[in-house]
Amino acid sequence: MKKFMTILAIAAITNSTAFGYDQSDEAQKDIVDVAIAAESFTTLVAAVQAADLVDVLRGEGPFTVFAPTDEAFSQLPAGTVETLLMPENKAMLQAILTYHVIAGKVMAADVVELSSAETVQGQSITISVSDEGVMVDNASVIATDIEASNGVIHVIDAVIFPGE
Repeated sequence: MKKFMTILAIAAITNSTAFGYDQSDEAQKDIVDVAIAAESFTTLVAAVQAADLVDVLRGEGPFTVFAPTDEAFSQLPAGTVETLLMPENKAMLQAILTYHVIAGKVMAADVVELSSAETVQGQSITISVSDEGVMVDNASVIATDIEASNGVIHVIDAVIFPGE
């Protein structure tokens, strides 16, 4: 019952229109195009481009992306994003970005049933559910089930990092 109530709470607070999404036509766009259209993921899109992951995320998939907002990236220490976008840090940026991606389409109702999930990067993220909502590592899920033609996006309020 607690998980059901959490799902209902998440659905109530994660109205996708608050992030500039028009869900009606997003399912026709791939994950990259949905992120571009949303206008709240400009840093994420720039990072995906710098890491040469655009073609991957435009691929068949399906993928589940835990997408940090521009505000989430702005919470990183000064200079972090600029450093990660440098060509010599491409491998590190790829590892960080692929840590935000799960193979397969995992909708919010399924996410809340998990305690962890293996990422495309190879390490697992920790998923926890409480009365306050859903956490992925140290990030709160703030919007869910933004569908794309090749997967789904769940919005998170922090950038998550793989372990050593």
